[in-house]
Amino acid sequence: MFEFEQSAVFTPFTLPSGLTLKNRVVKAAMEENLAEANQTPSQVLKNVYSEWAKGGCGLIITGNVMVDHLAMTGPGGLALEQQTDITAFAELARLAQQNDCKIVMQINHPGRQVFKNMGGKAFSASDIALDVGKHSHLFAQPKAMTQSDINDVVTRFTQTALQAEKAGFNGVQIHAAHGYLLAQFLSPLTNKRDDKWGGSLENRARLLLEITKSVKAHCSESFSVSIKLNSADFQRGGFEPSDAQAVVNMLSALKVDFVELSGGSYEAPAMQGQTGDERTLAREAYFLEFAKAISEQSTIPIMTTGGISLLDVANKVISSGVALVGMATALAYQPNLVNCWQTEPTQNLLMPRVIFTDKTIAGLATMALVKRQIRRVGQGKHVKANASAIFTLISDQIRTAKLTKRYRKRFTKELN
Repeated sequence: MFEFEQSAVFTPFTLPSGLTLKNRVVKAAMEENLAEANQTPSQVLKNVYSEWAKGGCGLIITGNVMVDHLAMTGPGGLALEQQTDITAFAELARLAQQNDCKIVMQINHPGRQVFKNMGGKAFSASDIALDVGKHSHLFAQPKAMTQSDINDVVTRFTQTALQAEKAGFNGVQIHAAHGYLLAQFLSPLTNKRDDKWGGSLENRARLLLEITKSVKAHCSESFSVSIKLNSADFQRGGFEPSDAQAVVNMLSALKVDFVELSGGSYEAPAMQGQTGDERTLAREAYFLEFAKAISEQSTIPIMTTGGISLLDVANKVISSGVALVGMATALAYQPNLVNCWQTEPTQNLLMPRVIFTDKTIAGLATMALVKRQIRRVGQGKHVKANASAIFTLISDQIRTAKLTKRYRKRFTKELN
């Protein structure tokens, strides 16, 4: 039984676009904050992607690449626009395609999930501010988007996808999860519009569908287009699993390559194992229950990510009928984990779990630890598995402040 399941994980898989992956393991997106001052990939970031490619995954999904350099989740993030010089992106794509690995660029707009001190744009489906308790003041007050704003966002996603294809990426993943802009339109908690972009689920899903249609219409047929979608918001009254199933059904008509199911937002970071309602997530493969249920009803291949670090858990995901298994944090701590599974299938990673009373601080500390390990990989250093969460968070805040100063200096005229 074990040998059968193990072979399933390492079996090639061909996506509807014709893109063939050498195995079912996907390096899922993580926040990296390793861009140059012009928001293009740094050498350290390229080094990281080279290590992931050599590490054995069938597919790499990049961290957030923003469609607008004036709407960023962080000052060290990547942005790819129509006028961007794609040289560094092309080099990143080339390095990530070593060892018969494929790479998909995750493209995104943060909407209201932007820090106030960044400046720039902060808008959403409606003018509902982020509620993270006493830390809410750190985030910008969003404005409700106009029709012109919506048109601009559709154009930007399309232009970014075209640039990604030109740079040699195998595809793009449109991010509609984790509380970012497209998830803000999908959720009834953040979308209170009474026009064609709000109200019914069909209307709330309209922006995601329009962007997907536009990207597919402008890019080549062989270019992979996938979606990252919340299985739920994990907040009372939010986007529910039944909504996710309905949206997947809508996407099936557009012939996307796969849908990655995750969950949560800044307010309820379920992707880190914490919810904002009373639902309890599994200890590993947080969203497998939802992914399995949706895959049984879907013609689109389904991928799930969240808390996976063991081969037997990855086997469980694939044997449940889910097509692809995504890993993120585990590959920050051991980039060659997939290769190691080939000879040490029972290898167990010891990854820190940050438990603070303040969920927002715990979430920030968790992200800081992961980003620290990614930087160490890119710098050719060994992973520091016992790193202090508090020290790492403080160091990350200092680093972010410096990057924010750099960002604001470069884009002063545009941000104000």
